[in-house]
Parts: sequence; C-alpha cells; structure tokens
Amino acid sequence: MNDEPTVLAVDDEENVADSYKMWLDEYDVRVAYGGEAALDAIDDDIDVVLLDRMMPNLSGDEVLARVRETGYEVRVAMVTAAEPDVDIIDMPFDEYLTKPVDGPDLRGVVERLAALSEYDETVRDTYARASKVATLESELGTAELADNEEYAALRDSLEDTDAPPDGLLDDPDLFRAMLDGPGPEE
Repeated sequence: MNDEPTVLAVDDEENVADSYKMWLDEYDVRVAYGGEAALDAIDDDIDVVLLDRMMPNLSGDEVLARVRETGYEVRVAMVTAAEPDVDIIDMPFDEYLTKPVDGPDLRGVVERLAALSEYDETVRDTYARASKVATLESELGTAELADNEEYAALRDSLEDTDAPPDGLLDDPDLFRAMLDGPGPEE
C-alpha cells in the first residue's frame, strides 16, 4: 500500500496543472483540466485537491461546493490568482495559495493537508479557520479588516475554540508546525 497521498491538481490551464504534477512527482498526482473534469476525476482515493478558483464553465468555488455536498473526505487547497477577500470566510477549503506558486509551496501544502487528514474534524475545522485568518491578514492587512464583522466573527470563533494550542492565533505557522510534528496520539 502506498502511504503517499493521492493529489488531484485542477486547473483549466493545462500547462499549470501539468507543472503541478511535475513538481509533485513523489506523489500519485492526477490532473483535471477544468471543473467538470475535476468532478469526473474525484473519488475516495483522492486525499488532497489543488483547486483553481477561476475556471470557465464551472468555477473552483462551484467544484468545491459539489465536492463537499457529495461528502468526499478530502482536504482542499485553493491555488489561484484570485486575490482573497472576505468572501472566502464561508468557503469550505483548508488552505488558500495565491499564484504564482512553485514546487516547494505545493509540496508544503500537500504535506500539511495530508497530515491534517490524520486529525479529527475539530482540528481540521480549526486549521481551516486559522488559515483563513492568516490569509486575510496577510493579503488585506489588519487595518482593512478592522471594521469587518465577518472577519471579526471568524477571529472570535477561533478564540472560542478549545482545539488550538496556545499561540496559534498569533502565529499560524505554529499550527503548521504542529501538523509537521509526530502526529496525533493514538
């Protein structure tokens, strides 16, 4: 049995999806060139999806919604040129990468999301919310978010959660380091 995660790389630009496959050659990588192809390609063997948001016909947002509706237990990273805004708060992804990305970026996200799969839903949900906070703060800045009620509610939801270790909210990389650690206790 292969312990490496199976990755589905989804992008309507074939050269981009093919680059992901090349950069992630240590994994079993499947490629889909668009939203409909992604829905056809996903199955229970997929562990991590790298999903572009801006695709014709069926956007990454729509693909993500359908994947979640069907109940696949898969970790999803949005990998896109779309600058994040507060619209990402309610989206059910685990991590958000803004293009351009490179091999080390993708390997890091695949490793983190594969490790995240080993944890329970509470930890996965907390990680996704912490990732959104970190993404919004790095892309928009705390000054721009200061008066945003949706962001404040997201941030407050993290502070009310028992799952994150001390310091998580101040250093999102701490959560990532936790995932890179020895793993959950059995």
